[in-house]
Amino acid sequence: MKKSLYYMLLALLMPVFNAQAQANFTARVIKDNLFIPWEMVYGPDDHLWFTQKNGYVCRLDPATGQTDTLYLEGQTVIKGEGGMLGMALDPDFANDPYVYIAYEYEETGDYKERVVKYTYANNTLVAPQVLLDGIRGASIHNGCRLLIVGDKLFISTGDAANTALAQNTGALNGKILRINLDGSIPADNPIPGSPVWSWGHRNPQGLTGHNGILYSSEHGPNNDDEVNIILKGRNYGWPDVQGFCDQPGEMQRCADSNIVEPLYAWTPTLAVSGMAYYNHPMFPSWANSLLMTTLKDGRLYQLALNATSDSIVAVNAIDNVDYGRLRAIAVAPDGRVFLSTSNSDASGGGVPSDKIIELSDPEMTGIFSLHPDSDLMMVYPNPATDMIKIAFYDNKQALQPWQYVVTNMQGQVFQEDRLEYNTLQVGALYPGVYFLKMWNDKNEIAYKRFVKW
Repeated sequence: MKKSLYYMLLALLMPVFNAQAQANFTARVIKDNLFIPWEMVYGPDDHLWFTQKNGYVCRLDPATGQTDTLYLEGQTVIKGEGGMLGMALDPDFANDPYVYIAYEYEETGDYKERVVKYTYANNTLVAPQVLLDGIRGASIHNGCRLLIVGDKLFISTGDAANTALAQNTGALNGKILRINLDGSIPADNPIPGSPVWSWGHRNPQGLTGHNGILYSSEHGPNNDDEVNIILKGRNYGWPDVQGFCDQPGEMQRCADSNIVEPLYAWTPTLAVSGMAYYNHPMFPSWANSLLMTTLKDGRLYQLALNATSDSIVAVNAIDNVDYGRLRAIAVAPDGRVFLSTSNSDASGGGVPSDKIIELSDPEMTGIFSLHPDSDLMMVYPNPATDMIKIAFYDNKQALQPWQYVVTNMQGQVFQEDRLEYNTLQVGALYPGVYFLKMWNDKNEIAYKRFVKW
C-alpha cells in the first residue's frame, strides 16, 4: 500500500478495532545476555531504561544496542521471584530527574520489599530516599509493578505466599497501593492514613493506565489469571473468590463484600505479566488495546477494548513472537513495542540468557520516527498551561488537514483528533513532558516535544 493511501485511510482505522490483529511487524533482538529485565520504560532521552532482577539499572539505545549500566543497588537480594522488580520515571523527568524502583532485601533474617526514589545525575542514580518499606517479601508472589498516574505512584504487591494478607486492609501485601511522589499518603485514599487503594489481590504483575482507567494483570493459582480494572477502595476477592463470581460459595461472598469481577480470566493460566496500552498508527489493528506479555504461555496478547475502554471485546494471540517467557513490555512514542524475556535461572545462577526485542514496521518506522526539531512547525507557548498554538513555516502546510496525537514519555495516548484552527487545548493534561505528532495525507510528518505546567 502506498503511504499516501495509508494516511487517507488512517482516520478511519484509528478508532475501530480490526479483528485481524496480526500486524505487519519485524521482530529484532536489540540486546541479549541479560538477567531477567523485569521492567522497561521508554525514557525522554529516546533510550530504553530497564531493571535487571539482580539489582542493575541500565539504559539502552535501541538504535545501536549500546547499553550503559547506571546503578547497582547492592542491597538487592534474590530469592525465587524476589529481587529488583518495578521501575518508573518521573513524568517531568527533564526538571525532576527521579527514578522510582522496588526491590527485595534482607534484614535480620526477614525478607522485605521497599520502594525507593533516586535522583538521576551524571549518568548514575544518587540520593536514595525510601518512600515505602516493610512490605513482606517471599520467594513467590511479590508483585511488584510501579506506575505513575498524574502525581501519584501506584504499586502492585503480591500476597507473599500468605493468603490472609490479601484481605487484611492493615497489611501492605496483596494490594494495589497509592502514594504521593514524596512518599506521603494522599488525603483522598480510601483508608485514611493508609497507602491501600484496593485489596484482595494474589500476585498482580502488570499495571498500566489509559484515560483515567487503571488496569492490572494478576496471576491466579492453577486457574483464573485475571485482567482487572482497579477501582478505589474495592475488594478483588482473593483468596475467597477466584476469577468471576460463578461458584456457589463465591456468589454470596461477592454480594457481601462488594467484590469486583475481572474483565477477563484464563483457565488454564497463562502466567500473565507486563501490560501496556497501545493506540498508535504504526499498528492500526492494535488500536485501543491492551498488550500483555505471558510467562507460562510465552506469547504476546492483544486485548481489544470497547469504545469506552472499560470492557475487553476480543483477545488475540500475536503470531511470530517466539522467544520463550515474556516478562515486560514498553511502548515508544513512535509506536514501536519492546518486549523482555525471563528465561534465565531465577535464582541468579547459570549464564544470563535474556533478551530485549523490538517490534516495528520498517516501512512505518521512518514515517513515525522521532523528529523533535521538525522544521515543519513550531508550538507555543512552550511550556504551556491551557492551550498551545501551532505555527507552520509554510502557508501551504497550514492549509493541509492534519491529524494529531499527544502521548506521554511512555507512549500512552492522551489526546488524538483532527487539528482544528491550529490550536490544542491541553489544560486537562497533568504537568509533565509530552510529545505532539502530526501527519497529513501528503506524507508530511511534524513532531514536537512540549511541557505542560
